Amino acid sequence: MRSVILVIAVLAVTLGHSHSHAASPAENTELVAAINTYRASPQACNGSEPERAAPLAIDQRLTRLDAEAQTELRDALREVAYKAAAVQVINASGPPDVDVLMEALVPRFCAVLLNPQFTEIGVSRSNNHWQLVLARPLLDEDLGDWQEAGKQLLTQVNQARAESRRCGAQLFEATGELSWNQRLATTALAHSQDMANFDYFAHEGRDGSQVSDRASRAGYLWQRIGENLAAGQGSTQQAVAGWLDSPVHCANLMNPNFREMGAAYAINPDSKAISYWTQVFGTPS
Repeated sequence: MRSVILVIAVLAVTLGHSHSHAASPAENTELVAAINTYRASPQACNGSEPERAAPLAIDQRLTRLDAEAQTELRDALREVAYKAAAVQVINASGPPDVDVLMEALVPRFCAVLLNPQFTEIGVSRSNNHWQLVLARPLLDEDLGDWQEAGKQLLTQVNQARAESRRCGAQLFEATGELSWNQRLATTALAHSQDMANFDYFAHEGRDGSQVSDRASRAGYLWQRIGENLAAGQGSTQQAVAGWLDSPVHCANLMNPNFREMGAAYAINPDSKAISYWTQVFGTPS
């Protein structure tokens, strides 16, 4: 697959004087959570009604990227060992906090923030200057087939569930492991393939079905069902990181009422996102 790096600059906003300090980890997490909330429930953008987009995962390499100090962005990416299929840098000067920054970003860069091709983000702040780097990594060469990747997802999800975690404002205690269910995996694969083949990203299938309908069609008798989607991630680690960085997806993943899981991905090089991930949670009846 040919790699194309997309570089689009730059937002510069000036909103008056503010006191200076470096961004804290909490500030960075708050900004990414705000962007992911916006991607999950987008408003009108440039006169159109955009579709929802998968959550962005924080990648610390993008946080360390110094785009302004390099004459070539490719050199900056090489310095932090990040292999990108697509990347965009947004710079903003002046906003004193996350709320003001989002107010400045959304009207000007809604199309960038909502772009489904981007799956990872790094945020840095120096004094009153913010840098956002949105990117999509190349596909992991060791990704494996859909079922192998799905079971890797299960392992990583169970590792996440083994620790207490805050999903947005909601605190989840450590909870029990999920077990693999092949019918849920089949449900996940069918929806990933449909999204990839027909180049869309939505919980609602082209036939109007929801995950509950698709699980029932696969023969899964359920009393509780849930679904997480992602698009564009190049590895299972990136998919899980994106879900954990999104309050709604994180809450699904940490839900103690779920008992089983199936997951799968599908790829279409000619689609917008290339890779499409589906994770289905269930509790049998």
